[in-house]
Amino acid sequence: MTQNQLHLLPAGILESQLSTIDLLTAMFPSPGELEISASAMECVEKLREWCQSPEVDRPRPSGIPSTMLLAVHAPVAEGSKTIQINISIPLVCEDPDPETIDAPEPPPPPLSYSLRQPAWMSKAELATLAAQMPTDDVFAAFVYLREEATPFLEAQQQPQPRDSTSGDRNTTMSTPLVRVWFYFPSLSTRSKRDDLVTHAPDYSLTGFVLAGKPGVLCLEGVSRDIDAYMSFIKTHSWGDIPSHQKKVSERYRETEGVVRVFDGMEEITDSLGERGGQRANRGDMQALEGWLRGKGLHGAFDKIIF
Repeated sequence: MTQNQLHLLPAGILESQLSTIDLLTAMFPSPGELEISASAMECVEKLREWCQSPEVDRPRPSGIPSTMLLAVHAPVAEGSKTIQINISIPLVCEDPDPETIDAPEPPPPPLSYSLRQPAWMSKAELATLAAQMPTDDVFAAFVYLREEATPFLEAQQQPQPRDSTSGDRNTTMSTPLVRVWFYFPSLSTRSKRDDLVTHAPDYSLTGFVLAGKPGVLCLEGVSRDIDAYMSFIKTHSWGDIPSHQKKVSERYRETEGVVRVFDGMEEITDSLGERGGQRANRGDMQALEGWLRGKGLHGAFDKIIF
């Protein structure tokens, strides 16, 4: 089966995409508010000229990228701070289906956008903010950011005592720690496992990752940081995984008298002895139970592995 090739969008749809760029330019006219490269602007003008040309004089322009990339520095908190939104506007589509070539012209392909972490916001705060941001309307996202980013700035203006364990400014001494256990039917991809370990310190989390069938993730920290971390992982690290394949479930949450057992975040997959299965991806659950017992956490095993 041959793969469809990418072709420039039909003129009518391209005009809609260019109108979006024009609207963004009008909304953010001040210097530094909208970033778009000189080469991108040349492509915009080339496409605009092509869309306005008579049909017979319309050779398709060359050198057009598949997407138009730009960045908006949206003002928040009455303009005292900004937050960068990276926007990608599609300019191409696949070969039309011969059976639907006479169908009505489809709507423009949706643009995509994401937030870049500003210096005045932590990764945990950014993940919390992004979790509820509209995902299918960038203009609604601007309104959301203008309204919802302000509380993060206001919170920073109030001094908060540090948690002597984590040292994170978002974790106060009055906020209790929890330990949360997650279960994966399967966890194998190396890069996804590495992300689970790498990003945990950004949220002041400790614990461990066990890959295989099944996989286990244990997180120690403040509830809101754990929730923000999992939102970040699902949105960014797992962003290329279909939603029906993001199979992870919270099995157990310890909330009473939790004290950190782990010094950091680590993967223990290769430290629990021999692995079984055709692809050596089945961990030794008896070894895991013994390892947890040595940490004083054996009571959690029956609640996560069943």
